[in-house]
Amino acid sequence: MNTWRNASLAVTAAAVLALTTACGQDKGNETPNGQAVGAANPAQPGGYGSDSGYGGAGAGAGAQGAAAKPGGQLAVWDSKDLGKVLTDSAGLTLYRFDKDTDSPPKSNCEGDCAKAWPVVAAGGVTAAPGVDTSLLGEVTRADGTKQLTIAGWPMYRYAKDTKAGDAKGQGVGGTWFASAPDGKKAAPGGAGAGEEAGEEGGADLAGLSTRNDPKLGEIVIDKNGMTVYRFMKDSAWPMKTACTGDCLKKWPVVEPVGKNDTEGILKKGFVTFDRPDGIKQQTIDCWPIYTFAGDSKPGDTNGQGVGGTWYAVSPEGKPVGAPK
Repeated sequence: MNTWRNASLAVTAAAVLALTTACGQDKGNETPNGQAVGAANPAQPGGYGSDSGYGGAGAGAGAQGAAAKPGGQLAVWDSKDLGKVLTDSAGLTLYRFDKDTDSPPKSNCEGDCAKAWPVVAAGGVTAAPGVDTSLLGEVTRADGTKQLTIAGWPMYRYAKDTKAGDAKGQGVGGTWFASAPDGKKAAPGGAGAGEEAGEEGGADLAGLSTRNDPKLGEIVIDKNGMTVYRFMKDSAWPMKTACTGDCLKKWPVVEPVGKNDTEGILKKGFVTFDRPDGIKQQTIDCWPIYTFAGDSKPGDTNGQGVGGTWYAVSPEGKPVGAPK
């Protein structure tokens, strides 16, 4: 009996030691948890920044997602914040999903996702004036219906956009972005600016890497070249998040990234945070990390210093420019 008990205690101690080594070994006598704790107001399932990446649309979304509507005469909206944005005939913003593919075209938004992000039906669509008609195409979805594609990217609307000029879906979950007329992500300075090969936000970036900002120095960026932030009201030990619910509309979580899919990032404490709201979030040195919906293109740092609580992240996970 004593032998079994001693072995059991040894296994438990080893598990606690492993967690302590990963997160907060120098944090004194605080009690480790190893799971997501401390969210006072967890987001509802399917909310902004959910692990599925589609964002909750609330009641009535199912009706909008049930029957795909065509885009009709497409148009281009010149947004001050987003640059040139593609819209349908009603002026509603069209979006693309980072988890889809353009070559070959494939939609990975099904079920509840398609309720929040109603697909744009193929057929009966006319290219926006001045836009190459050869960019228009279609993809057959899992249910056999045809969806409009622009340069291979499946097109969607957002259930929470209710009128022309709305772009409430921009940056949701860090995976949904307004489409430029050429199918790239809308960005000030021209359609798809910043997505050319080799530029920040292009296909060659690691899941997390760094760039040298002229004002902030070396900071962390995600696979799209977007600035990564830390929230000073969070904690690393015990691991807690203070950004829940509506906060995630403006500050989408950075989804888990493989250690081998990083460049120049501290690997200590590089773990996945299982949040109380069910979202999985990447951490650096055990600090949860986010992007900012107000950043519209690679190189933006509009989230820096917001509320005196949000700061860009150094490669070691430190908040750049935060008061000491």
